[in-house]
Order: sequence, then structure tokens, then C-alpha cells
Amino acid sequence: MVVNCGAIPEDLLESELFGHERGAFTGALQAKQGRLELAAGGTVFLDEIGELPAGTQVKLLRVLQEHTFQRVGANETRHIDFRVIAATNRDLGSELREGRFREDLFYRLNVVRLEVPPLRARLSDIPELAEHFLQRHRPSRFDPPSGFTDEAMRALLVHDYPGKYPYGRPRSPAAQVRAVAFLACGASFRPSNRSEASRC
Repeated sequence: MVVNCGAIPEDLLESELFGHERGAFTGALQAKQGRLELAAGGTVFLDEIGELPAGTQVKLLRVLQEHTFQRVGANETRHIDFRVIAATNRDLGSELREGRFREDLFYRLNVVRLEVPPLRARLSDIPELAEHFLQRHRPSRFDPPSGFTDEAMRALLVHDYPGKYPYGRPRSPAAQVRAVAFLACGASFRPSNRSEASRC
């Protein structure tokens, strides 16, 4: 179960995570299981965990400590057991010092830590990532590009990639390959395609 903590409006986040009972708020016409309850016995991936508001952090900490929770508008306490994987592009050390992220929640989550270096520090990953994103974003309505010329791959390798994620941001490899895939129909990627994509 995947939860993007930064994509759910703050006023809906608690209900999305923990569920709600019928009549708990305007529009709650029936009871609903939350994402954590649906993930019972499995794994929940909390993406952008650094975006959680303070109140939700407290409630998530209780779930992780006690394995219990209450749906919004409920008196009944429910037991739950699941594994958590969390990710963020924020520096949680700084968030802790600034008081924006709870220290106890941080240490509860920080059992096994994997830190992904920025893409500019692992340029050898770019050819494989570029090929992956080409297949992923290959247009189906017309003849797609067949691959990358040597010049195009060199251009990708010398590009400055800010941040850590290889996708989603306008200047990321995924964004550039996706744009070029719609411009270079039936041909290999060329540096000129990449320049055209950067203007999209």
C-alpha cells in the first residue's frame, strides 16, 4: 500500500490514513477503512513522510508504538500490524532541529536507513535509467524513438541534475525522456531533441 503524504490535503490525511466512521464529518456517508488498515499484515510505503503535519505525526507514532488506532469519529480501538517503509527528499535532521518533525517518530522509523546519493554523484546509473524511462513513457499512438545516439547519451551524462529523484521534476532524466519521446518519433534520441524538450 502506497501513501503519498505530500499529495493528500491536510484536512483529509487523517481519514485517508486511519479511516473514518459514518457521520464522522460532512460527506462521510459510510464507514471507510484507512490506508493503514488496508495494509494490515503487509507493507505500507509512506512517501514524503517529511510532509506529515504535527498532529498526524503524533497519531502515526502511537500506531507504530502500540499497534492500535482509532478511525476518525470512532470510540473503538483497533489492533493493527504492518511493516513501514518511509521516504523523503527532506533533510529530517534539519527538520528535527527546527521542530518540524518529531524526534521520537524519527527514531521509530529510522531502524534501517538507506540514503540515495544525488544523481549527479552516480552518473553511471543514467544510461540504464534513460532506457527504463524510454520504455515506460514510450508513446503508443505513433512510432516511438528507438534508442539514444552516442551524442544524446553524452548530453545526458554531462547535464547537472539537482536533487535526488531521477523522475518527476522538470529537469530530471524521466521528464526529459518523456518529453523527447513525443518529439523524436521513429528515430533515435539526438541532442537536438533534448533541447526541444527542455523548452516544453
